[in-house]
Amino acid sequence: MSSPRGKHLYLDCFAGIAGDMFIGAMLDLGVPEAVLRGGLDLLPWGGYELTIEPTLRKGISGIDLKVVPGGEPEHGHRAWREIRDGIQGCGLSEGVQRRALDIFGRIARAEASVHGVAEEEVHFHEVGALDSIVDVVGAAICLEHLAPAAVTSRAIPLGQGTVRCAHGVLPVPPPATVEILKGARVEHGGAEMELCTPTGAAIVQACEPRFGGVPTGTLLGWGYGAGDRSLPDRPNLLRVLLLEPDQPDEADAEATLLEANVDDMSPEGSGYLMERLFEAGARDVWFTPIVMKKGRPALTISALCPASAAGAVGDALFVESTTIGLRYQQVGRRTLARETVTVPTPYGEVPVKVARDGERVRNAAPEFDACRDLARATGAPLKQIQTAAMAAFWLKGEA
Repeated sequence: MSSPRGKHLYLDCFAGIAGDMFIGAMLDLGVPEAVLRGGLDLLPWGGYELTIEPTLRKGISGIDLKVVPGGEPEHGHRAWREIRDGIQGCGLSEGVQRRALDIFGRIARAEASVHGVAEEEVHFHEVGALDSIVDVVGAAICLEHLAPAAVTSRAIPLGQGTVRCAHGVLPVPPPATVEILKGARVEHGGAEMELCTPTGAAIVQACEPRFGGVPTGTLLGWGYGAGDRSLPDRPNLLRVLLLEPDQPDEADAEATLLEANVDDMSPEGSGYLMERLFEAGARDVWFTPIVMKKGRPALTISALCPASAAGAVGDALFVESTTIGLRYQQVGRRTLARETVTVPTPYGEVPVKVARDGERVRNAAPEFDACRDLARATGAPLKQIQTAAMAAFWLKGEA
């Protein structure tokens, strides 16, 4: 098989999903164990052993991953800011940090909403324990290694019944899981237990998947990650599939373009409108100068978004602009697989944004903000730092 990077990842969570199941499936798919362990070794929290073993669930083999505590007992809760600072300051690549903080941030926002506190005041219990930190960061390491161009998932089975946690006995799915899965496609699942954990839910949502069946294409690989409990009617496994779709991913092949003409908005209002359109789900927003009736200078506001976000983007356009009408159309779209590679330079590390078409690098550019910050810190010319970053990228052989 050619490099697995930049392919389509399908999450076949017929028995639910949890953090350890996801990592196990990704290892079984082909993510090197050394990559996972090397990243986790950078974390500032130790005192555990990571066991990775083959296992069987109803006759199907998969990978069983466990975090076995060792040394001093785990204190069971950590503040969100402690987790965030630990991830940001331990030397993980920028891409892994971004993915891990995205996953944990979704959990933090859900906990804050459920318990009616500010996000900075959230203290994690089960999910802040060491094994769950390892699950979140490990999932981020695996995703960054594969860098899937797109992710599709079947509907998430939730389970039913009750579960005991730090807050007492809660219904399945727990409130935090429900909050995290807002907008996701879910199903009952049939089992009298928790099938989707908060960590599993956050990993799925951080992938920004489409929900549906397996896309038509070439099957390149698969992996199974084992859950701990026994299910009476199915193997307790998460299956992941790696594919090369026959057609461009649906998210790239078709998008919705919304537009409106306005001649009575202030420049300040236009800038704020752009922010809100992005927050509503727009992939791109731009303004085009035009001339309207009575010779008035005006703007065409254009927002490109997935079809699933068209309603929210349209609402934002009505609420935050002065328009009283908009037009929309479906347009074709193709994008390249994107990733971020961090390279060393004499001035410090610089993240480089890379766009690939299969195995071929089509575009690479150093992150401007990082280069600007290094220029200010070192006194070196900005263009010199940018040139050094590109030279380091090509010498690294990432292409």
